[in-house]
Amino acid sequence: MPKPVVALVGRPNVGKSTLFNRILGQRLAIVEDLAGTTRDRLYGDANWIGRDFLLVDTGGFEQDMESRTPHPGDLGHVAGVESGLFLSEVKSQAHLAMEEADVIVFVVDATTGITASDELVADVLHRAEKPVILAVNKADNKSLRDNAVEFYAIGLGDPYPVSALHGYGTGDLLDAVVAALPPFEAEEEDDDRLKIAILGRPNVGKSSLVNKLLGYERVIVSDVPGTTRDAIDTAIQFEEEEIVLIDTAGIRRRGKIEPGVEKHSFLRTIKAIRRADVCLLVMDATDPVTAQDAHVAGYILENYKSVIVVVNKWDLVAKDTYTMQEYTEHIRRELRFMDFVPVIFTSALTGQRVQNVLSLAVQVFHHRVRRISTGALNRFLKEAVGKNPPKGAKRHRLRFYYVTQVDVAPPTFVFFVNDAKLVHFTYKRYLENQLRSNFEFLGTPLRLVFRNRSEE
Repeated sequence: MPKPVVALVGRPNVGKSTLFNRILGQRLAIVEDLAGTTRDRLYGDANWIGRDFLLVDTGGFEQDMESRTPHPGDLGHVAGVESGLFLSEVKSQAHLAMEEADVIVFVVDATTGITASDELVADVLHRAEKPVILAVNKADNKSLRDNAVEFYAIGLGDPYPVSALHGYGTGDLLDAVVAALPPFEAEEEDDDRLKIAILGRPNVGKSSLVNKLLGYERVIVSDVPGTTRDAIDTAIQFEEEEIVLIDTAGIRRRGKIEPGVEKHSFLRTIKAIRRADVCLLVMDATDPVTAQDAHVAGYILENYKSVIVVVNKWDLVAKDTYTMQEYTEHIRRELRFMDFVPVIFTSALTGQRVQNVLSLAVQVFHHRVRRISTGALNRFLKEAVGKNPPKGAKRHRLRFYYVTQVDVAPPTFVFFVNDAKLVHFTYKRYLENQLRSNFEFLGTPLRLVFRNRSEE
């Protein structure tokens, strides 16, 4: 059963990230190092009184906008007039939360009172068919908490005065959030079909690639970024495999597309990643690797999903004998991908190598669900440790007893040792590399777990 999504929405500097950190109980919204990529973490798994949910800090989507929009005292007003850029950003953020979240927490600032920006977001959220909880943040003293009643004027129900900085009121807020979550439903029967998510930044050719894979115009195609907004699934039969394509662009809805919605497609991307077995990270051969590509790659690996990098629009690149190899090396440098991630060069326009994408995805999926016998694993372990014994004093040296595979998708291996605290990250990386050398796991992250023998 996918976890329900709770999104924090509001204008910049109202304390969404601070509230995000407070709810999760740790400073996850700052920086995390994953697969060599340093990036802002915008979501986390939360739990309150036994209910699990995915908490999303939409504030991270505003970074580019904040660098261009002045917000000294009134946060979004320029000479008393609301910035048009700011208006489009907050409006698109609210729209996305309405579409993708199960519960929306609208965060406002007790120290500034109701602003025109707050009223704008409230007007959008009034049309939401989702529960909206109003959090009046920065209520750091009794006077500000008492003044929170003015936010009744927004018309979104009871305001919950909180201090994300000091923790005041967050329990009451979370009680309201949990009460608004959709009822827990028993997990449906597992869907064992191969699910492939097509991911990437706007205008890299995701929809064109889907159309080519399907062999007909299933998805609207446009040269304008943001033409398509909804995640859709398409089931197809490929050779002997039934495949579900999850297109995170999707079919365009009727009506005007709000500016910036595609840019803020984080919620949709995360949902698609979590549902997928294999992710196709589509990139534009004519553009360098961007931070957004690195962010999506990080989310894929963080969720232990298999991945293929699809370099599209290869027909537009002037090529020589070494161009493909050089481009692959560039991708690995920029995204810090290990060699286990395959890179394929395609042209959705001409069809070049598109027919190989599904074949490669099926191959990666089979590696994702492969099992290695315990006997073969322990022969591998003996050889790996013999070649490179763990370093340390004799009395405090890491010792391995045996290893076994406990799960697939992703392949998960448990190593039983004398003291798990002695496992250095460099030795863990060494063992992973040796595993890959002995047993191929194309495009698939591995999970290595170390336990004391006493925990058997």
